[in-house]
Amino acid sequence: MKVLGVIPARGGSKGVPKKNVKLLGGKPLIAYSIEAARAAKRLTRVIVSTDDEEIAEVSRRWGADAPFLRPAELATDAAKAVPVIQHALEEMEGRDDQVYDAVMMLQPTTPFRTGADIDRAIEILEKTGADSVISVVDVEGHHPARMKYLEDGRLIDPDFCEAYENQPRQELRPMYLRNGMIYLTRREVMRSGSFKGSDCRALIVETHRSVNIDTPLDFELAEFLYKRILTD
Repeated sequence: MKVLGVIPARGGSKGVPKKNVKLLGGKPLIAYSIEAARAAKRLTRVIVSTDDEEIAEVSRRWGADAPFLRPAELATDAAKAVPVIQHALEEMEGRDDQVYDAVMMLQPTTPFRTGADIDRAIEILEKTGADSVISVVDVEGHHPARMKYLEDGRLIDPDFCEAYENQPRQELRPMYLRNGMIYLTRREVMRSGSFKGSDCRALIVETHRSVNIDTPLDFELAEFLYKRILTD
């Protein structure tokens, strides 16, 4: 199976300025995704899609290819992920003169994936014949059954609330949240405008590796995890 890995990294981060090249544990944030992609055995090729020359140069220094600059209309705050990956897939198939079977989005904001995670996702896609594989994390104590609507200051139970007040988490049906680490999609599904398709399988990732950096507080959490847990 030929799989194109795409690391999308635009330059206009608002929550954390220059987030993709900000140092985490002494390395640019984007370097973690590049290293994981290079460590994977099942990716055919990996590239960085960016609109920013600095990000492109940092990526090249860490061993990634940044063969084009993303069009400005695909690098705004409102730009969606699907068109960005569609553009990268079309661009690289033209440059490489080949058709990829699938494309994998590797967001730099989830730095603690491994090459083994990437390979495992590809293996799931191959073995199941699914349309896609998306990484998820157990919601644990933040189960939707414990959530409430708020109306005029009153807490209102949703239809999917607990069977009884303060129901133990162990009795609730496990639920999972996308953690942003891996989106693996077959070519034709992506070309149709979807990451998921009709048959999406899960790659379950541990909670401590599922940090998704969007704010300065997220960055501090990532630093803590890197220093106290992931480097032990």
